[in-house]
Amino acid sequence: MNMSSILSVKKLSVAFDEQPVLHHLSFELEKGESLAVIGPNGSGKTVLLRTLMGSVPFLGDVVWQPNIRIGSVPQKIDADRHLPITIQNLLHAKAHVLKLPDKEVAWTIRATELTEKILTTPIGHLSGGQFQRALIAFALLGHPDVMLLDEPTASIDESGEMQIYDLVHELQDQTGMTIILVSHDLNFVYRYATKVLCLNKTNVCFGTPEEALTPEVLQRLYGKQHKLYHHMHGQKQ
Repeated sequence: MNMSSILSVKKLSVAFDEQPVLHHLSFELEKGESLAVIGPNGSGKTVLLRTLMGSVPFLGDVVWQPNIRIGSVPQKIDADRHLPITIQNLLHAKAHVLKLPDKEVAWTIRATELTEKILTTPIGHLSGGQFQRALIAFALLGHPDVMLLDEPTASIDESGEMQIYDLVHELQDQTGMTIILVSHDLNFVYRYATKVLCLNKTNVCFGTPEEALTPEVLQRLYGKQHKLYHHMHGQKQ
């Protein structure tokens, strides 16, 4: 592991019921980088994030920089619409557990631009975009060194997608934290990612988006759909 690396992954393999999900995956990430993880459904993207958090048994090496703090934003949480709890309640509860002062909660609310409506509405009644913003705020509280986000715009309409991506980018600029984000949106990859990991159970590519995302790589990842991905990217620039 290089001195400048915040994460080193070497020959990582994961299997469930003897069926391989990840196979001999290797890459390194430096502090402050933004890594986009892309690949087709079933390629192991979510499993990779769970492995990086230590919640999945694996073979190989996953080495974080010592004393690293990780925040996590899952792809989906089914919130009980009848549960009378708000993100404001959850932020203060987390601050109490971590013994953080109230000013840390106030900073997190400002940084993620949580409105009074989002703060005081029961989480089960928030829209998709509001709920994701709330989850990002919860992950941000405590100043993590790394934030892992699993398709944070999956439940959001197109108009709200860039708001979430812009928020993540602004938070990274403010804090210097490292971002690892699973996405199907090549617009985000080209616009914000410093590195991209193309995943289909093993490394298909790793590098800067401009160098790594060749037509051949996209063909291997997505098959005939790769032309659609290129079209979407060109259309949104």
